[in-house]
Amino acid sequence: MTMRGVLSSRDARVYLIGQSFSLFGDTSMFLALGIWTKELTHSNAAAGLTFFFAVLASLFSPLAGMLVDRVRRRPTLVIVNFISAVGVLLLLTVHSSRGVWIIYLTMFLYGFAGNFIGSAQSAFLTVLLAADQLGDANAFLRTVREGLRLIAPLAGAGLFVLVGGHWIAVLDSATFVIAGVSVLTLHVREERPARAPTHFLEELLGGFRHVIATPVLRRMVIALAVALSVVGFAETAVFAVVSNELHRTASFIGVIMSVQGVGAIIGGPLSAPMMRRLGERWLSGVGLILVVVGSLLIEAGPLPLVLLGAVVFGVALPPLLVGAFTLLQLRTPDELQGRAFSAFDLIASLPQTISIAVGAALISVLGYRGELTIIAVVVALSALILLLPVKGEPNFGPKVDPAAVDVAAD
Repeated sequence: MTMRGVLSSRDARVYLIGQSFSLFGDTSMFLALGIWTKELTHSNAAAGLTFFFAVLASLFSPLAGMLVDRVRRRPTLVIVNFISAVGVLLLLTVHSSRGVWIIYLTMFLYGFAGNFIGSAQSAFLTVLLAADQLGDANAFLRTVREGLRLIAPLAGAGLFVLVGGHWIAVLDSATFVIAGVSVLTLHVREERPARAPTHFLEELLGGFRHVIATPVLRRMVIALAVALSVVGFAETAVFAVVSNELHRTASFIGVIMSVQGVGAIIGGPLSAPMMRRLGERWLSGVGLILVVVGSLLIEAGPLPLVLLGAVVFGVALPPLLVGAFTLLQLRTPDELQGRAFSAFDLIASLPQTISIAVGAALISVLGYRGELTIIAVVVALSALILLLPVKGEPNFGPKVDPAAVDVAAD
């Protein structure tokens, strides 16, 4: 199956297009809210807190995953999108610095709703699509997400200057409505999940237990947690590279981020075809290896190598994440899809959040070369961890379904 095959399905096409609009609204809104807070308070710290509240909400993702597994995922996506469309309109009440708390509340609710949307979407894709289509759909969404990083933040900042935060809130609300309507118009039938009576805590931790008990998922999440425990160093190191090595102003970081986005647009469409040849685990391994190469190129210093490193870094992200989350979907039973996604996402993303703070604290001690070297060494170790043989899994290539082989032989 190819991306063209996925998009030939009316339901898949409608869903993916609707989610693309929502991703545009999300990406535009995040930067605009930081700018709005800075304009109201004249404080960099206050502006930075807008993103902190979105990250804080991610700690509640296991609860979201548990609730997603209790109900049908399609209605969940519709309801959460429509509630989010109304919730973001709270921003219409912000008129002065006294309303900054409303921006913080909105960002928290935004992140909280994102927990439900992420878990429900991952689970719903396994209902909407055949197993061999999941990689293409994940690659499409990742390509759209990374591609929008090139235009959506600029669009959000530009619209904020032209029309203000209130109209951006209205625009974002509209994208939630589009996403909700797209799910509402799908023809797919979804059975109500079967739920065995269990203790609350046992149910809440079901996703974590599944990930840890499944050898290949355990290996994947350990490798990602190791890699992401240092990848956040790059957020600080790139500022030092721009100022100390390239002798450019901080605004030049925008150029590097755009170049990285170009790399992601290259890596996204290549992810699914590579996965069909290499398998999900090796696809993520390729992503990790490319992170190592990108870090070393950026560390090398001269502008051409820095830009090339940014491209390679961008190319690395889609294979890394598409391989990881497709593997999770394929190795998780339906009744655990929401909780497994939440557990996997939290275990992998929390180290990255911490590493950003640690990287900022260590930059004056290690310098950008020291931090980038640490990234290269640790991520190389994580690639080795991931690619060592796993019991019950092929050493290389996709796992073949014995039933599918029997059918083909008949």
